[in-house]
Amino acid sequence: MGTATPWKLLLLSALESNSHLKHSTYFQFATIGCNGRPTNRSVVFRGFGENSDRIQINTDCRTRKIEELKHCPFAEICWYFTDSWEQFRISGRVDVIDGSNPDPEKLQQREKSWFASSLKSRLQYLGPNPGLPCLSDQSLNEFFLDPSLGPVATFCLLVLDPDQVDYLNLKSNQRTVSTLSRCANGEMCWNSEMINPLPCKASCLNVHPIPLAQRYQENVGQPIGTILKRKLKFSYSGIVEYTFE
Repeated sequence: MGTATPWKLLLLSALESNSHLKHSTYFQFATIGCNGRPTNRSVVFRGFGENSDRIQINTDCRTRKIEELKHCPFAEICWYFTDSWEQFRISGRVDVIDGSNPDPEKLQQREKSWFASSLKSRLQYLGPNPGLPCLSDQSLNEFFLDPSLGPVATFCLLVLDPDQVDYLNLKSNQRTVSTLSRCANGEMCWNSEMINPLPCKASCLNVHPIPLAQRYQENVGQPIGTILKRKLKFSYSGIVEYTFE
């Protein structure tokens, strides 16, 4: 897909507007465990595949999520941008690309992602087996890695190919679901639909203004003042988050 899809443009915009926050490149990556239960972890966004919507993640092939993805290759990303109040839930099939992959193009993609990582990040793949009991205090500084060498055997590239994106903007209180499906001409295309968002939390201010103001003063330790000068986030039970302009 050479042309960016609408949801990808929104995601790129969110990344740009939140770029001053280091955690904006972290998201939650959920899979189904071999026992049928959901498992989740935070991972780092490693960019999109070239000329595509596919999302890349670096990982260690010894981690539990590799076996989980072999058991069930579907996963979901939940990505929340704290400054712009935008959430992306991106689901799809995950391609696991390790050193044994027979496709030369995928191996080249894996190598490119390896060299795009910092040397400190690459050193982590020389450490002990993730998830096993710690038997020594060996530091990563004790390992040596030639920066010019290609990926080590434990390095694995995960590529999520999205088929559904649920986008929520809490500032505008709008929600859009984009789904990938086959069009009449036989090609795969994205279709977007506006759906009902969460109940408007800010409307609570008009329902119980005095109790909310009291709770604000109790939580923050100062009078609420002119409420329009502050960006507030409400739930039906009171203020749950606040920031100052």
